[in-house]
Amino acid sequence: MTDVPRVVLSAPSSGHGTGALSLGLLAALADRGLAVAGFKVGPDQVDAAYLGLAAGRPGRTLDPRLVGPERVGPLFAHGAAGAGFALVQGTMGLYDSVAGRPESESTAAVATALRSPVVLVVDVAAMGQSVAALVHGFRAYDEQLWLGGVILNRVASPRHETLLREALDDVGVPVYGALRRHELPPVLPARRHGAAPVVRGDAEAERGVRRLGEAVAATVDLDRLLTLARSAPALTVEPWSPDPADGPSDAAERPVVALAGGPAGSYSHPETVELLRAAGAEVVTLDPLRDEALPAGARALVVGGALPETYAEQLSANRRLCIAVAELARSGRPVVAEGAGLLWLARELDGLPMCGVLDAVGTVRDGLVVGYREATAVTGSVVASAGVTVTGHKQHAAVLTPRAGDRPAWQWGGGTPEGFVRHGVHASQLVPHWAALPGVAERLVAAARASVAAPA
Repeated sequence: MTDVPRVVLSAPSSGHGTGALSLGLLAALADRGLAVAGFKVGPDQVDAAYLGLAAGRPGRTLDPRLVGPERVGPLFAHGAAGAGFALVQGTMGLYDSVAGRPESESTAAVATALRSPVVLVVDVAAMGQSVAALVHGFRAYDEQLWLGGVILNRVASPRHETLLREALDDVGVPVYGALRRHELPPVLPARRHGAAPVVRGDAEAERGVRRLGEAVAATVDLDRLLTLARSAPALTVEPWSPDPADGPSDAAERPVVALAGGPAGSYSHPETVELLRAAGAEVVTLDPLRDEALPAGARALVVGGALPETYAEQLSANRRLCIAVAELARSGRPVVAEGAGLLWLARELDGLPMCGVLDAVGTVRDGLVVGYREATAVTGSVVASAGVTVTGHKQHAAVLTPRAGDRPAWQWGGGTPEGFVRHGVHASQLVPHWAALPGVAERLVAAARASVAAPA
């Protein structure tokens, strides 16, 4: 059983300011000395990273499509353990689903699974009394949903605010705050930098989150919001655990696994490092943009899917590390690269030399490839046995030629094989969630333990 005060912050659609408000709420409450936790509905590791920065503990994704609806509650309970407040930032509109499965994959479905009240963020810049009809419609659409109130964004004036509050009072919807048009400024690093500013502990990201916290503290009734959060009933779920199903390994040796990241986190889901440690690894962070050598004694490397594509020049310029990664891969030691990590292992990207582990060339194109894939493993590897089906997410602008090696990683309906499996390397632009991949950490650690230590 998990008894954590919580709210889900959502909106009628994208663009209402939910992201900035989520960060501001976590930062404002953390500044009060409250232990807080942040979660993001969907696969967005960038938003999750910023939520983690605001909360002071790892931000996590809650994606029913990637992990299965049955794991959402347990993963939330695990990530919120010890917190006095948890905030779940929604995705798109409250009832929307990318795959057309709102009954199981929308923000509303996650809120219902978590038995959590929802606070709706509404951009009212071009709205008057109609706000009441809009909010009433969202409340009435699903009788299982608990709409606890609203926060108004981009309010024009005190008179405008009064009008809006009166309209919402008529339909019995509490207002927890009202922000003027200038009070949520664009203070965060550009989105193209991805999670890197958080992972690397950049001062600009920290200042931006702090400013959002100050803005929210001045405009939102935090005490009333906490009262709402504390009214959420206990969750009758067992928290997810990273421990192997057959118990912790009794092997004395803890092989060193390098995990791409920085001083403030990694480019993988937080559960990845927890799974690796539970499987018996000593996890050491490797900054692919700054470090010139692998960690001493490294026997494996994991590059998570949140590594930004836009850092190709910096990755290429770090030639010593590129050579070390290539040597690690050539030795047959486990190397798992997801998302843009695949590009780092290529021979080159847009003419820039990379690690040369894969005999392939990357090219950045206009537009993004975005979406979920139900993928079947073509070649057995530490990630999955041949024939196993997993769900992953793709979001990239760069493409690789060829798309797959002689031993592809994945195959899915309507597409040609994708990815590379060679010796101990598994590289693909598909990003799964390791909490939904039984045994992946144990297999990787076992393979690392069986290898001879790599030179420092």
